[in-house]
Order: sequence, then C-alpha cells, then structure tokens
Amino acid sequence: MKKSDFYFELPENLIAQHPLEKRDSSRLLVLDRKGGEVEHKYFTDILDYLEEGDCLVMNNSRVIPARLMGQAEGRTTPIEVLLLTDHGDGLWECLTRPGKKTREGTKLSFGDGLLTATVESVNQADGNRMIRFHYDGIFLEILDKLGSMPLPPYIRERLDDPERYQTVYSKTPGSAAAPTAGLHFTKELLSKIEQKGVNLAFVTLHVGLGTFRPVKADEITDHIMHSEWYTMDDETAKIINDTRKNGGKVWAVGTTATRTLETIADENGFVKPQSGWTDIFIYPGYKFKIVDHLITNFHLPESTLMMLISAFATREQVMYAYKQAVDNEYRFFSFGDSMMLY
Repeated sequence: MKKSDFYFELPENLIAQHPLEKRDSSRLLVLDRKGGEVEHKYFTDILDYLEEGDCLVMNNSRVIPARLMGQAEGRTTPIEVLLLTDHGDGLWECLTRPGKKTREGTKLSFGDGLLTATVESVNQADGNRMIRFHYDGIFLEILDKLGSMPLPPYIRERLDDPERYQTVYSKTPGSAAAPTAGLHFTKELLSKIEQKGVNLAFVTLHVGLGTFRPVKADEITDHIMHSEWYTMDDETAKIINDTRKNGGKVWAVGTTATRTLETIADENGFVKPQSGWTDIFIYPGYKFKIVDHLITNFHLPESTLMMLISAFATREQVMYAYKQAVDNEYRFFSFGDSMMLY
C-alpha cells in the first residue's frame, strides 16, 4: 500500500489556528463503519452513542513546556532544543535547531546557567540528539520557568492560555504534544457521561513529535515508527476487563489511547497492568483486538494517523468521510473538530 493512497487536498483555511471558546462545541462527524454512512453532529452528541456499561479510555498525559531556547558554549547564536523522550537520569532525546551547532560534546546553557546540558550523541538516521541535562532542584519546575509550549508547526497563531493545549483530565507530565482528541471534553460533559453509567478509564502514553513526522517511504510498510512510553495501572485494567466481560464496548479517545490499548491487549482483548515502550504501527489489514469505537480528530494527509483510522474503518470510508469534512468546512488538526468511528 502506497503513502499516496492516503493523500487528500486540504485548503489551508481549514487548519484551525486556535481552540473554540467552549471545548465541547466542536462539530462531530460520525462515520458508521457498517454501512459507511456519515452524519454531521456536535461533540456533545456523543452522549447519544455511549451506552450504560461502556467504558471510555483516555490518555491522561500532560504536555510539558518542552521548547527551550539557549546558547552553545562560546557562541551567541540561539539554539532551540525540543525535548522528545525522557530516558531517565537527566538524559533526553531531543530535536535541535540549528543542528550543525549541536554536535557531539557541545555544551549548552539555558536561563543564564540555571540549566546546562551536554550533547552526548547524534542519531545519524534522524538527526535527533541525546542530551544530558545538569541542574539543581526539580527538572519540571525549571522547565516551567524556562520552557514554552511546543505547539505543532501548522499552528502559527499565539496561544494565550496554555491550558487550552491540555485536556481537562491531564495528569502525568511527559508529552511533547497533546493527545488532541481529548481536548473536546469538558468536566461537565465527563460528569454527564458518568451519570449515564459509562466508566471512565485512563492510560498514559507520552506523545512524541514523531506523531508529526511525515512518512517518507513510498511503501508504508517501509516506514519506521517512533517509540513512545506508556503505562496502564490496575484500576484501568480492571475497568476495561470488566467492561468486556459484561458485554460493554471499549471506546478509545484518540489514536494514542488506541495504540496503547492495542499494544497491551492479548489476542482475546483482555489487558494486564504494565508499562513499557510501544512502536506499534497500525495500518489497513490490522485486526483490532480491543477497541470497539474510536473518537479522534482530523489528521494530516499521508500521516500514520490517517493509516490507523483507515485500518479501523476502511480506507475508502475514511477518504469519503474526509471529503465530506472538507466540503462541509470542518476545522482540521489539533484545535479542529472531531470524528467518531462507530
């Protein structure tokens, strides 16, 4: 299957540059996978589809202020460092700009020396740097002082309230990008969902910027997926397993929750509490083990996320739905409207 099989024309004016004033007022395109029909709703209408005994699985990872501006030792040129993955003991996989100024051994300084770092190695395949940070105190508190929110490259307008790039249930810091399907939920809507008898469950998957990395290989099977760290606790595992045993449906909020669930589930669709790294790549032909319904945003052409939802429905259904979204001027990407594959 070719990368070009997942291409569609997207007018630039449909790329949402800012969130709506009210999170759950976004539009909702509903795709019925059985017949391929499309309906146009609003996000609050998901209450009509969720049923008592179902469970809603959300990714509670919280975006960190992962964009740092500093200087290399002996130079005045600004260096941008974007934190991608925490490898422990102060070691992070990072993107840097300009890359030529951050060769192995380069020493960096941020905030007049409040935070310093050393480039330990360079990955020749993708250009990412392994950087060791040196500091006194708590790293996340230092990031709060020195860092900024790493908005996706297609968002060019300033975000006045950084909390609008966090879900209302974000809890565990570690992501370089938001699990954006969850941005539509409000605390009030989640309360109504619980009152309907739907269980809320949370996994953590720290989203890396590999999410936005384009697929370069013409044959999609040649694409190498990025790895992301995930965890599922005992409580969530019990909620999901009880839901399945009792005949309820498992709803995944977003592709990150989907990838986490499909990584953990056994062939019978049951899960055990665990943590680890996943580089699962889901594309047409994949057989889903646990996810029954999927809530997601509208994704970039030719992206791995387009391939995932085309595996959950069919490529033809998804391309038709996306044409309907474009024709009806839905808002796309992180701050855009939503889609439900039912």
